[in-house]
Amino acid sequence: MNIRKEAVGSTRGHCGQGPTTVDSYTLDTGDGLSVVIWTYGASTVEVLTPDRSGMVGNTVVRLPDLSSYQDRRRNPYVGSTLGRYCRIVGDGRLRLDGVEHELDRNEGRHHVHGGSIGFDRYVWEADAEHQDDELVLHMRLVTPDGDQGYPGTLSAEVVYRVDRHRRLTFDYRATSTAPTVVGLTNHAFWNLSGSGTVDHHRLAVNADRAVVFDSELLPLPQPPSPIAGTALDYREPRPIAGAQIDNCFVLDDPAWAAELYDPASGRAMRVLTDQPGLGVYSADKFTDHPRGGLCLEAGALPDPPGREPSPFSRLDPGEVYRHRTTHEFLIR
Repeated sequence: MNIRKEAVGSTRGHCGQGPTTVDSYTLDTGDGLSVVIWTYGASTVEVLTPDRSGMVGNTVVRLPDLSSYQDRRRNPYVGSTLGRYCRIVGDGRLRLDGVEHELDRNEGRHHVHGGSIGFDRYVWEADAEHQDDELVLHMRLVTPDGDQGYPGTLSAEVVYRVDRHRRLTFDYRATSTAPTVVGLTNHAFWNLSGSGTVDHHRLAVNADRAVVFDSELLPLPQPPSPIAGTALDYREPRPIAGAQIDNCFVLDDPAWAAELYDPASGRAMRVLTDQPGLGVYSADKFTDHPRGGLCLEAGALPDPPGREPSPFSRLDPGEVYRHRTTHEFLIR
């Protein structure tokens, strides 16, 4: 098992950080799983696994260089850690204890994935270590009270864990000095073939219901809807086959969340999480790589606009936000 660190460049300076060196960490188990993470955006850049013939390939979409990751026109959160809160806050208005907070509006009138300067735009502090049979990368970020309109100084951490059983785990933690909302997740575009589109992949989601959205992807104030017999029915594995997916599934069974399988390469990936929701997005609006990967974003269920946040996304002083998601890689 091996950990390698190297510099990949320097940011142009933003987020109050000034020009900052960006490091790449490679966590290589030597047993069929090697993961590359950059400190810019705490981003998953490569996840290298073998196919059924033993050929190793990258199973996440990556961009060519640091400047591409810094270019919002080319980078729709590729592999990034999203925060403070993933998905959409309608009209950029957050209500906490009857007080309305106006968040940064970075997509029309809405707040999306943490705002114009979300967690994906920062260079995170990092250090790596061996822990028993795991390679562990700790990444930390502190953002001030009022950042993007959110109340409270937030201390966030994402821990990447890679083990000999071909498992990649994301452990998220956060604390706040004031009541706020938190919803951290990873925005990797998974493609188990390493190229082309994901249309030939087979997807299964362990959910009977999905959140109901309006045309702007704002959740409606109604219960999740049964998916049996609908276009979102992935309870049994079936090809993605051109389906445009951008929804949040309700996970009632903690055994597993989703499975993705590429028949051509034999690579399979099982997702397990302690979160109640799984956002699935087929990357139809990704300009550089349309349908080139599938996002599987575990997290809290999105809150309807104007509502008080759910217990899964609310964070009060003295509490610790926790979220764990594991990706297990198999060969069939």
